Amino acid sequence: MALDKEVVLEVAKAVCPETETYEFRDQLTLIVPKDKLKDVCKKLKEDEKTKFDALLDITAIDWLGKDKKDRFEVVYFLYSHPNKARVRIKTPVSEADPTCPTMIDVWESARWYERETWDMYGIKFEGHKGLRRFYMPEDFLDPETKEPLHPLRKDFPLMGIPNSLPLPPFPERDGEPE
Repeated sequence: MALDKEVVLEVAKAVCPETETYEFRDQLTLIVPKDKLKDVCKKLKEDEKTKFDALLDITAIDWLGKDKKDRFEVVYFLYSHPNKARVRIKTPVSEADPTCPTMIDVWESARWYERETWDMYGIKFEGHKGLRRFYMPEDFLDPETKEPLHPLRKDFPLMGIPNSLPLPPFPERDGEPE
């Protein structure tokens, strides 16, 4: 049984009437303000009609240079096993306050995804007790400002930060390592 998109919207709007939606190629996206995000997610998980029991991923979008009010959007990909349905939830996050509430108490899998999003985009998840780097070393800092660097941000240099990380050997260029 496929889950009707109107049912998903009804459940979300019961908690957050200002929820916006858009659909692209039959994929539903809910846009929820971050102060209502946790309530909407809990309701979508616990409601008998929706049962979005799995958080598949969390990521972010950096809209730097685009005509957007907020620089970032945090994106949650949910799946309902009983209904075999998917939904995407986006929440705008400002550059001045790049924070979002943690979803660990809703889905335990959020623990890893939030760490990855923090590491790559610099979005902090309030209430996440173990928020630390996932891929990059803990001391991956700007050499001049000593601020943490986040490599998937649009303002990160394309060629990286010179001498910030040791590169693996390049025998084709430098000859065989000794």
